[in-house]
Amino acid sequence: MRELVVVVEHPPGANPVADLLADYPDARLRSSACHVTETSLWRVDHASGPEAALDRLEDMAGARYFTDCLVRDGCDGDWETTVLDQSAGSLVLYSYWERTDDCDSIPHLARDRFGDGVVLEETWRGRTQRWRVLAPDGPVGSFVEAVQAIADADVRFERVSDPEREVTADLPPEQADALAAAVEAGYYETPREVEAYELAERLDVPGSTFAYRLRCAEAWLAKRYVE
Repeated sequence: MRELVVVVEHPPGANPVADLLADYPDARLRSSACHVTETSLWRVDHASGPEAALDRLEDMAGARYFTDCLVRDGCDGDWETTVLDQSAGSLVLYSYWERTDDCDSIPHLARDRFGDGVVLEETWRGRTQRWRVLAPDGPVGSFVEAVQAIADADVRFERVSDPEREVTADLPPEQADALAAAVEAGYYETPREVEAYELAERLDVPGSTFAYRLRCAEAWLAKRYVE
């Protein structure tokens, strides 16, 4: 098995979801399941963030490029997106996409190069879409070249290596979100660029709640490191 981490930076105006998430820095989209065949793709996504962001995301559920097509112009693939569940601060979406000759995506390109057995995980904040791909040994160079040749966006590969344990595998989502927000905002920089109460305000949670989640995440990381 090989692990590849692919990061796509969407330029303004190229993808409506990227534009939306850029407007709401506290919003996040992550996949809980993503499956792909030669001609189709289906996935379940969890979105979290301010209610205004989730309302806009629900309204654009059928928007062009909502799924994962890397082709900015000329894509005529058929897809549908359905809201499975909505509650305060979260939204669960199901998407199904029928691929055509003019459409390509990172999941499809991975499946084309590595065959069956590809496992895909995605997170999306702002204009940054990050894919983690676990794949059987195969033509890594061909996959990298295919993605870079097709994508109408800035694409970089952060890792191509043997699989590593996923550090957030057993970390509750709210604690993982608190830790990610702290890192991204510069909480652990020296000097510190943001205070915990400011992060709590951004995430719209009580200060004591945020502090507890962050402390639990730090304790979990420390124990994993020592182990």
